[in-house]
Amino acid sequence: MGIRFVYFVKRIWGPAVSGRTGSGDRGYQIFPYNIIMPPTISLLTDFGLQDEFVGVMKGVIWGIAPDVHIADITHAVPPQNVLHGALVLGRAYRYFPAGSIHLAVVDPGVGTARRGIALRVGEHTFVGPDNGLFSVPLTSGAPVAAVSLDNPAYRLPTVSRSFHGRDVFAPAAAYLASGVALKELGEPVTAPVTLEIPRPLRVANVWKAQVFLVDGFGNLITNLTEVDLQGQTVAEVVCQGQVIQGVEVTFGSRRPGELLAMFDSSGTLSLCVVNGSAAERLDAGAGTPVEVRVA
Repeated sequence: MGIRFVYFVKRIWGPAVSGRTGSGDRGYQIFPYNIIMPPTISLLTDFGLQDEFVGVMKGVIWGIAPDVHIADITHAVPPQNVLHGALVLGRAYRYFPAGSIHLAVVDPGVGTARRGIALRVGEHTFVGPDNGLFSVPLTSGAPVAAVSLDNPAYRLPTVSRSFHGRDVFAPAAAYLASGVALKELGEPVTAPVTLEIPRPLRVANVWKAQVFLVDGFGNLITNLTEVDLQGQTVAEVVCQGQVIQGVEVTFGSRRPGELLAMFDSSGTLSLCVVNGSAAERLDAGAGTPVEVRVA
């Protein structure tokens, strides 16, 4: 729960005070008081929007925590692509207020022995399957506390074999938003699953990177960041045989239809076509190699 400070103003009447208007007007006094605000729950899934799944999860949440705020990160993660979901969540969660709860469901192992998990990492809480979906916050260096979701009191009465987003994860997130302590949801977990997220490799004056994500505009987002390239000058970027000279500041640095490299809003090197799709132009996608030559 968050606390919002709200103030109300009361006009004080009594003996006149020099400098105040009105013979009996003593001016105004400000009285602060606190309102407990429910946290935000973010949603990230691979469900799409064509079916009822996302709406049903929201219904379950509001049935338990009617005042909670729900924000959709995306429901367009490619089906069963846990790494994609982990990377998108990792790019997004830091922009939510402290105390937010991030409910993520990309769950190809639903109904198997894989466990559900809730974890607090720094000032953020995450709920979903323990399959590596939370790898980015888990490797951020922030303190971690994690539990398995095995307390039936914080699930729906009947748990299906194919929709734990509705039956297990949404109730857990809602109860946490209502003030239930993390430890009440289940037994402690000491080793949540993390994915092997490929890192770029520098060999002499060449960085060997790869495309991590393709966004809705067809921009190719790599795993190479401004931090990796700090103090280095990019001479050229090579992808699918196409050579891009240097790094531009923004899309407007080139004409429509031209291919360019730039650092996106998350500080990640991206390959783009002005008013077009680099993915289509280069016939590239997640995993496509990218070489960056530095001076």
